[in-house]
Amino acid sequence: MAKDDILFEIKKENLDTGLRGFPVGHCVTSYVDAQKGLFYCDIPIDELSRWEPIRVIYLLYSGKEGTEKEILGFQRALKEREKLSSETVQAILNLPKAGHPIHLLACALLLLGAFESAQEYREDCLRVIAKLPHLSALVINHHAGWGNTPEPVRELGYMENFAYMLNVPNKDLFRITEAFRLFNILHYDHGGGNLSAFVGKAVASSLEDLYGSLAAAMCALAGPKHGRANQECLEFVQSVLSELGERATPELLENLLRLRLKEGKLLYGFGHAVLRVEDPRASILYDYVKTQYPEHPLVKIALLLRTVGPKVLLENPKVSSPYPNVDGISGTMLTAAGFGYPLYYTNLFGLARCVGISSQIVYERLEARGGRGTHIVRPKYLYQKRK
Repeated sequence: MAKDDILFEIKKENLDTGLRGFPVGHCVTSYVDAQKGLFYCDIPIDELSRWEPIRVIYLLYSGKEGTEKEILGFQRALKEREKLSSETVQAILNLPKAGHPIHLLACALLLLGAFESAQEYREDCLRVIAKLPHLSALVINHHAGWGNTPEPVRELGYMENFAYMLNVPNKDLFRITEAFRLFNILHYDHGGGNLSAFVGKAVASSLEDLYGSLAAAMCALAGPKHGRANQECLEFVQSVLSELGERATPELLENLLRLRLKEGKLLYGFGHAVLRVEDPRASILYDYVKTQYPEHPLVKIALLLRTVGPKVLLENPKVSSPYPNVDGISGTMLTAAGFGYPLYYTNLFGLARCVGISSQIVYERLEARGGRGTHIVRPKYLYQKRK
């Protein structure tokens, strides 16, 4: 093998590190640059955040920016598929409400596959994307006890429909729709190696269908180190507000954060596996809440944490990524907009991320290696006796 063909040399210290940093394939939907942040198909997330969701989804699904005619055709295709069957709805309503709602979403995806699968990855990708708003609203309404879920309205847009179908008590439809739109676009995809995407593709490599693969991906997303991090970050911001009050100063916050670190506690909402700058998705949301909700108590604390947190973390020379990530502000943004239900934030994450994972699975099953698809995932593990 030529030296040019060797991308990485695996050493003993690289074992048991979760494959971190080791290339295992190609991702055709997105990538993360350590200094510039997230890109969907070479377009930076800052630019994409100003697009309509359907335009961004088409980009991820097709791998190219669509013309007006192509996007309208894509939108019609989704509209034809957006409504859940009565059998799917009834099966989901029969699910128990115990446990975390992200697990209900995983179950709902399996049920969707049982009743509405085409048994073909590309068509099922269209069906999943189209039905995600209805499916997600139904799961949350069922779990929360928010009453019957209305059917999607053909005249409404992608996230407008989700916001309409979600029976949030006393919702301001305009404010909550814009918050969902922004959150949705920022979470569609995040490279090929994030845990939920990798798990979904690994399961699909056995030729499991799209629905089972996505259900597995949602279970990966459920963990506090991945999709549930936004829930924990909001609780952290709320705890700081509770302890310091609305008159918190940088000095008081510095003392509180240093005390937390001394006690071995975490500062949620900081650091990133790849980025070495503030997460551009976080920057977008910080700018948004500063404009829309500058007087909200949680927003004030979150903005203060944005400044003080990195300063305190940089006092530890071992910290390589002390800057805010998207989880540090997304829950605060949702709460300020009128969706103060952190239990369901992972479901919002899943609603978005299924779009990117589905598109990646289509590539790996139908397009990779000249259409033969990727091999079944089978990494090598070295035997070692327990100590």
